[in-house]
Amino acid sequence: MGRWNSTSLTGFILMGLTDSAETQLVLSVLFLLIYLITVLGNVGMILIIRLDPQLHTPMYFFLTHLSFLDLSYSNVVTPKTLQNLLTSTKSISFLGCFTQLYFFIVFVASECYLLSWMAYDHYVAICDPLCYPVIMSTGLCWSLLAVSYVIGFLDSTVIVLCISRLDFCNCNIIQHFFCDTYPILALSCSDTFEIEIIIFICAGSNLVLSLITISGSYLSILSTILKFNSTAGKKKAFSTCASHLLGVTIFYSTMIFTYVNPKTSYSLGRDQVASVFYTIVIPMLNPLIYSLRNKEVKKAVVRIMQKTAGSSQVN
Repeated sequence: MGRWNSTSLTGFILMGLTDSAETQLVLSVLFLLIYLITVLGNVGMILIIRLDPQLHTPMYFFLTHLSFLDLSYSNVVTPKTLQNLLTSTKSISFLGCFTQLYFFIVFVASECYLLSWMAYDHYVAICDPLCYPVIMSTGLCWSLLAVSYVIGFLDSTVIVLCISRLDFCNCNIIQHFFCDTYPILALSCSDTFEIEIIIFICAGSNLVLSLITISGSYLSILSTILKFNSTAGKKKAFSTCASHLLGVTIFYSTMIFTYVNPKTSYSLGRDQVASVFYTIVIPMLNPLIYSLRNKEVKKAVVRIMQKTAGSSQVN
């Protein structure tokens, strides 16, 4: 381990977003509200898909796990952020910090690939609908999901092991609201160039590979849609893809903005705003994006309510 393991330091100090007590109170109320919506929205999405047999399709299989990942990395970051805002406790142990970083990278990297599998699912559904049940089999869906998690765990293991071996020279104040890569690297008195290259390669390869899959899928989808003679068919196809495209645009734009840059270009205020957006806000937005624009989800909610009401009347 790095030099921090041999000093009198017992952990890091998370400075958070602001020193103003009034602003902290406002942020704590806002983040708590967003967190509650995030939990209710994502858990609700998972339950709706599980309870309605008509949603037991590959598309909603991936959507279930998207909700799980959003819920997971929100739980990794938001509760500790709320604790820091609501109490005077700003400290986090070394183990707690690197555990937070580890699982955050796992879930975010996994989501990159999950979003690309969702685009591929749309591609098969629109471009080859007759073979869709054969191509998007249960076995393939689980295999693609497993690939997402394996890559996430491998990337996270490599990055966290490298960072944990750095020397911090008695400096333990993290200018951020959670344990993220660049704010931790900024504390180190070691040469971090090699680790920055590793992080850039891991983050860059995840983004490039998943974006290639997404771009290729949607270019093929666009080409197929333009050949449709029916206006209704075009509208239905565009509607199918709209929610996913919106979610992808929001997720990847903030990820690229935050991570595909060197440590020297890290800006405290700018990157903290971006971090708040993708760690706290995006997990809340995704279930809203995929449910409010999705007629099948709305119909499923009605069916579940009718079934529940019918069961209550029988009893």
